[in-house]
Amino acid sequence: MTSNSAIPPASSDSVADHAQAIHEALIAFYGYPQWREPLPALDELVSTILSQNTNDANRDRAFNSLRQRFPSWEEVRDAEPAEVIKAIHPAGLANQKGPRIQEVLRQITQQHNSLDLSFLHDMSSDDASAWLLKFKGVGPKTVAIVLQFSLNKPAFPVDTHIHRVSTRTGLITLKTSAEQAHILLAKALPKETYYAAHLNMIRLGREICQARLPKCGICPITNHCNYFRFNRTQSQITDKTSFDSRMVSNFIMAGNEEKKG
Repeated sequence: MTSNSAIPPASSDSVADHAQAIHEALIAFYGYPQWREPLPALDELVSTILSQNTNDANRDRAFNSLRQRFPSWEEVRDAEPAEVIKAIHPAGLANQKGPRIQEVLRQITQQHNSLDLSFLHDMSSDDASAWLLKFKGVGPKTVAIVLQFSLNKPAFPVDTHIHRVSTRTGLITLKTSAEQAHILLAKALPKETYYAAHLNMIRLGREICQARLPKCGICPITNHCNYFRFNRTQSQITDKTSFDSRMVSNFIMAGNEEKKG
């Protein structure tokens, strides 16, 4: 079985229209989102490293524990690794994240002779991104989060929820990597929508467009979703509230066929 369910529209203009329609539908459903108060750039960078493979609550517990144990980033940088690992234990994968954080702090110090990243405010988005990406352990998602939420510079971070929503709606394909998704989605959306689109797509992915069993019956963007349209056709069911449990296997089968092609 071959499906075009995960293939985006043919032209860049139609991808942009598609992305805009999804953004507007989410604004109508959720409203304009408000995130927490922005953190300084280095705080956001460390917080994002802690967020990997965990939820926001565990990330915040680990971050607060780290700052209580070590009041300055210089102290974190120079601490015994075991002490940092212990402090960030709530975030999970502490044996990996602790050394990674300390190594990034050391790299920044070597490069800039300081851990004050306020100078990034005066750089262009491209230059700030390039500067941050020099450091091992700092990837496109981390950089985009720092740019968007700390430096107020246009960037569209893509996490696992946004990648899943974008694949199912056809904004990207099943073959699109996380790094490619950052570029493609940033091109598809106007810069002024990045903040709200990012937060609303994450919320949709967490609450409705979940990985194992998406709640398509209450989803506000089914009119713009290839995943819903394909599975509804395959199931030959007209009541969308009655077939959520049948959809995942159909889409996975189609995706496997696409990957073979």
